[in-house]
Amino acid sequence: MSNPDLDLSMLRQWVDKTESRDDHINPAFAAALAATIDGPQQPLAGDALPPLWHWIYFWTVCKQSEVGDDGHPKRGGFLPPVPLPRRMWAGGRLRFDAPLPVGSAAQKTSRIASVDVKHGRTGALAFVTVKHEIGHGGQVCIHEEHDIVYREMPQPGAAPVAPKAAPADAQWKRRVDPDPVLLFRYSALTFNGHRIHYDRSYVTGVEGYPGLIVHGPLIATLLADLLAREMPRAVLREFNFRAVGSLFDIEGFELCGKPAADGKSVQLWAQNLRGELAMQAEAILG
Repeated sequence: MSNPDLDLSMLRQWVDKTESRDDHINPAFAAALAATIDGPQQPLAGDALPPLWHWIYFWTVCKQSEVGDDGHPKRGGFLPPVPLPRRMWAGGRLRFDAPLPVGSAAQKTSRIASVDVKHGRTGALAFVTVKHEIGHGGQVCIHEEHDIVYREMPQPGAAPVAPKAAPADAQWKRRVDPDPVLLFRYSALTFNGHRIHYDRSYVTGVEGYPGLIVHGPLIATLLADLLAREMPRAVLREFNFRAVGSLFDIEGFELCGKPAADGKSVQLWAQNLRGELAMQAEAILG
């Protein structure tokens, strides 16, 4: 059924809106993320920032009075004011053209690429795609397309969406046991106030999830880190990922990978301990 509050023509007025930010690729932040994910090495000034670690920089900073009920900035600034209450990082596509050095002065330019509305079995869905370019010294190092999905709250008594089975042929596996401390530390590093990651009464009582939700970008970062651990000499050129289901702090999960026979790509995925798929990704190597 159509949601009368979803005025697509109004929301599409945000298409092509842009914003730019400057930041310092602070070595202390990189060291903190390395510690947070139990990384085997700490990047030093001058080293290439590991893939996907740029997400801990270029914070969206707003006054406390401008924070919405869900902990995000109130809607209608750079992002369109989608009226649906649930907001999730749905996936993305990244291309790495050059290293982004730790310690460098960096720039990020973002543009709203598209806004769309669909209606599925769970109700109305709104999709916003944002394109980012991240670089330093006038050179673009990272091209990124970031997909955000907004959705309705579940209806009382609604049947849950059937989970998708994860592949059963992983060659690599690493178990992660998330807890509130891990989720808090990643939220702090990304200045992410979204309450679904740290406020148990909110995420269970308001949004209806069984536990604190593991950040989508954290899962993607851990999948890229799995690749780096298993193939330390590989050069990542592209990384494409899509969230399929949620992972929670109430149970462990597994990071999985399977390299292609030709060594040019790797299939990566995250699954809960029941073998249900949460995120799938493809890494293209160069």
